[in-house]
Amino acid sequence: MKGRGTKGRKQKEPVGMNPSEIFAALELLEKDRGIPKAFMLEKIIQAIIAAYKKDHPDTENVEVEADDEAQTLRMFVKKNVVDEEDYVDPFNEIPLEEAKKISAVYEIGDTVNIPVDNVEFGRIAAGNGKQVIIQGLREAERGMTYEEFNSKQHEILTGTVTRVDPRNQSVTLHIGTGSEATDAVLTAGEQIPGEELTEGMMVKVYVVSVSRATRGPQILISRTHPGLVRRLFELEVPEIYDGTVEVKSISREAGSRTKIAVFSTDEKVDPIGACVGPRGQRVNHITEELHGEKIDIIKYAEDPAAFIAAALAPAEVDSVTLAPEGKACRVRVPDHQLSLAIGREGQNARLAARLTGYKIDIKPRSFEEAEEPRTEADADAPDVPFTYDDAETREAAEAPDGTEAVKTADAPDSAEAVETADAPDGTEAAEPEAEDSALDTEHKEETDM
Repeated sequence: MKGRGTKGRKQKEPVGMNPSEIFAALELLEKDRGIPKAFMLEKIIQAIIAAYKKDHPDTENVEVEADDEAQTLRMFVKKNVVDEEDYVDPFNEIPLEEAKKISAVYEIGDTVNIPVDNVEFGRIAAGNGKQVIIQGLREAERGMTYEEFNSKQHEILTGTVTRVDPRNQSVTLHIGTGSEATDAVLTAGEQIPGEELTEGMMVKVYVVSVSRATRGPQILISRTHPGLVRRLFELEVPEIYDGTVEVKSISREAGSRTKIAVFSTDEKVDPIGACVGPRGQRVNHITEELHGEKIDIIKYAEDPAAFIAAALAPAEVDSVTLAPEGKACRVRVPDHQLSLAIGREGQNARLAARLTGYKIDIKPRSFEEAEEPRTEADADAPDVPFTYDDAETREAAEAPDGTEAVKTADAPDSAEAVETADAPDGTEAAEPEAEDSALDTEHKEETDM
């Protein structure tokens, strides 16, 4: 049978507290801070029940009724009606005879709501209300902050540097405004190499991920993520933001160089020109934000050979031969363009390989012309002065013509130097450092488009 409650008996307001003031305070919190009144009221009820059970550990069923319209709070202990002979637990049971005194309709098996003494209820509520509200506020604000930043994953946010820790080289940023603002740590590994951040500086960061934690949301931010470049181009280039120009892929070595492949869905719109902007203003703004990082803008092509040739810019490419199977290719370049195609410490070829997703073998024109027929025993010997793919660093076998063995580059995320072999005609291959002036000139011409 269902419990009939305290029938015909009026419940007095608890002494020592005014429920209407509690409801008024919760309404104010909801209005000023956006914290739902129902959320805070639930927290207060849970705390009152927990505090009562702490003082009365043998009591099992305690209930607090909240009436928002009448703005009242009442507390009851629920007891089961039992026969006088079966009465053994005064904390959770009530004899039938005693229940009849409350209401004659009670029968064995019913549940009676026994009001908690008003003075005791008031003492418990007054002692826990303030702390519950404070804890509830913190919990609600942490939840709101998490939801706010969770919706901004993979977006750009602007933060203010509040603290620089020289010991572990981390930077603390204050992100957001109002109650949703929070602090996030930019670790040394997520900072652009060579960039100096000082207190009070405004910095754009990329939100990599957001997770819940005891003291609030943990926000992983980065200045080195390729997504930062993508979002910066979306901010600077209206054609990318509205979808006329698409960013197909990005490869980046933060603080040094970035290659970005773009494609236009409108034949009348030049994707490279749109990204560069009038007198290079758009790309220059992004370069300044990235601490002078150079940006190569590549036109994407559906034809892999054309795309690979473009990705090796600013070097000129004679031809690209795709492997019959797998994502691999051989690229032939003029002799004087070899070091430019490879780049300093293999950077240009490494970024091109990441951008296109292809293993790239680069060799000069003269090497191919001087190549002799290969024997079956030489089938596994390398025949290129430079190879870049995503394999681990490994030393190749000795070339069939007796020249010095070559070393392939590391995986795409490696920054180790790549050594080139001597040219087959006995002349020394161009050093990677020799491409600096030509590379800077080519990049400047591209930026000034």
